[in-house]
Amino acid sequence: MNYTLFLMIKMKDDIHIREAKESDFDDVMRVEKEAFGYEKEAILVSELLEDKSAAPVLSLLAFKNDEAVGHILFTKATLNGKTSPLIYLLAPLAVKPQHQKKGIGGMLINEGLEKLRKIGAEMVFVLGHESYYPKYGFKQNAGCMGFDAPYPIPEEHAGAWMVYPLNSESSGKVKGQVICADALNKPEHWRE
Repeated sequence: MNYTLFLMIKMKDDIHIREAKESDFDDVMRVEKEAFGYEKEAILVSELLEDKSAAPVLSLLAFKNDEAVGHILFTKATLNGKTSPLIYLLAPLAVKPQHQKKGIGGMLINEGLEKLRKIGAEMVFVLGHESYYPKYGFKQNAGCMGFDAPYPIPEEHAGAWMVYPLNSESSGKVKGQVICADALNKPEHWRE
């Protein structure tokens, strides 16, 4: 992606994205609760931020003026429990309802993928909306590519398990089951 274009997208509509700090915890929780309309995702994010098996995490906040309007969390994962290659899971992505459908989610995804690429991550996985994430380069049916989800995905939702190859060379060389952080390793988190 052209870096100048990337910067323009990142600043669209006075949106500023930065890594979340500990002092942003209340803003992160507020975004998660408002975006989903309940506390389940906020509780999951809180647990993941404390989960040593999720580290290092990448937590990004989007601001419009001084208001936190979006949040995305990437947590470290493994293939078959091995430390190589470096992979991440995207979960969750949240944008406050009044700021949805304005490109903020896409800006958070793109910023996160770029930061992960820079630290040497090779793949990012997501269980998400089949019509949304492919717009940002995620490839559907990761299970058919040899990347099993932490829990079985029903066949009718197989397309919701996706992978984004940050390094195209490695994604063809490795296969296996994605092992996620302990806080995310519960069957109820693996239903689309």
